Amino acid sequence: MSESGGNEDSDNRSPEDTSAAITHGGHNHGGQTHGDQTHGAGAAPPRLSGFLVFMMAVATGAIVANLYYAQPLLHEIALAFHTGSAAAAIVVTFTQIGYAGGLALVVPLGDIKPRKSLVARIYVLAALALVLCALAPDLWLLQVGSVAVGCASVAGQIMIPLAADLARPERRGRVVARMMTGLLLGILLARTVSGLVAQAAGWRAIYWLSAVLMVILAAVLYRLLPSESARPHLAYLDLVRSTFRTLVEEPLLRRRSFHGACAFAAFSVLWTSLAFLLAGRPYHYSNAVIGLFGLVGVAGVVAANLAGRLADSKRTTFTTITAGLLLAASFGLMVPGKTSLLALVIGIVALDLGTQGMQITNQAIIYTLRPEQRSRINSAYMLCYFVGGALGSVTSGFVMARFGWDGVCALGVAFSTLSLLTSATDLLRGASEAQRRRTRAPATS
Repeated sequence: MSESGGNEDSDNRSPEDTSAAITHGGHNHGGQTHGDQTHGAGAAPPRLSGFLVFMMAVATGAIVANLYYAQPLLHEIALAFHTGSAAAAIVVTFTQIGYAGGLALVVPLGDIKPRKSLVARIYVLAALALVLCALAPDLWLLQVGSVAVGCASVAGQIMIPLAADLARPERRGRVVARMMTGLLLGILLARTVSGLVAQAAGWRAIYWLSAVLMVILAAVLYRLLPSESARPHLAYLDLVRSTFRTLVEEPLLRRRSFHGACAFAAFSVLWTSLAFLLAGRPYHYSNAVIGLFGLVGVAGVVAANLAGRLADSKRTTFTTITAGLLLAASFGLMVPGKTSLLALVIGIVALDLGTQGMQITNQAIIYTLRPEQRSRINSAYMLCYFVGGALGSVTSGFVMARFGWDGVCALGVAFSTLSLLTSATDLLRGASEAQRRRTRAPATS
């Protein structure tokens, strides 16, 4: 394999990767775009300052954290409503259902509605949903409020494409990485913060605090986010249909969605069964200690920023294969984890590095497609990502019950291998296409 111009993908890239590179340079569907067409024809996008990226990342992390606040509180919620653990756990399920619905039905609105006002309104709606949860006198009302909280939590998935629109093409990967860093930290810190607040002021307090934070962030984002010119007009049903049509029409989106689904499936395989391992012999850890294992995932922040830089240099094949290898190796490292804490921690770090590296690479690539449809593209990608995670969770629980920890590790390797096989197929197809082009090229003296 030869390299050209320092770009390892230049000669043997797949046809889809070649198409993405062309789009990344500003050409899409026969017309010249620049990633800024949603801001008006011929107009440069508003300047994306470091402070604005920081605030958007903070806001993204804060709203996605709402998905996870209830997880360490389920025991307290069960006691408060005099119900069992299974019924209380449905609160988390309803939150995830709301999030999936928001990905399909709310995120695409970012392509036709001014995102400054759309995002601010969603944050206000999130605050109202959180207040409903805080006041809920019955479990069913808490569950209804949780669906609304989950649906509103997709605001971050509207802001990430907005940040990609505002970023210069040569820095888009790094900007997306910073946004994903905020999202990751929100996920990691949510459980810890929720447990601490509940310890001090009861389980309802975190909902009140988050509601106040959502109102503040709505005002800040409305003040800071740039205004946009008139957005394209499209009927809502046509908008939703086009989200799924884009997935059918864009091979690169499908392949990147598959990589993402495999990575999140492997990630979910671990986190679904880890609590059972740590609660049993030889660890016998408490819920509080088990929750602290999520902080090990801070390593993913390092991977996110590194992957963003590599994506900007178009070394996406390298980052994809490296991420897949990290995912597979992490479960090999964790096999001794049933008795070795050190092996478990090292494996979790490797898993988080691989998952975040894959996610940033995927998003940097898909945002080169159809700049005017970035919200719909993100919606389609995240739906596939979410389905992969759900599949990983379901299969992990079954495998843990039937085959134990060794089976869980084998399952994680299997999902990771699917991603690696896809990368190998891409490389072979790219090499075949390159050979075909060289064969067809006229001989030169």
